[in-house]
Amino acid sequence: MKKDLSGRPSCECDLEIPSERIGTFQTEMVPHFFESLSNTSGMTLHIRQLNGKNSHHIVEATFKAFARALRQACSYDPRRKGMVASSKGVLTQQ
Repeated sequence: MKKDLSGRPSCECDLEIPSERIGTFQTEMVPHFFESLSNTSGMTLHIRQLNGKNSHHIVEATFKAFARALRQACSYDPRRKGMVASSKGVLTQQ
């Protein structure tokens, strides 16, 4: 899971959820949730399923990874000394 809180919405959600439902929950709503979140919040999301066959565990791991990545993206990093973590303006062509 990668996340960019740049104000440029984009969502790449590569999930292979084997079942259409988990109980009464439609699993097609998982990618839809992240696409809608990305568009309304202006965040860039890259979600990739590395492995897994159990629909419940795939969905659970996706939301947990998202929460952890969001916490990390919003956390203060003392190495930045008050600066916003960004590569904008530092990547140049050689």
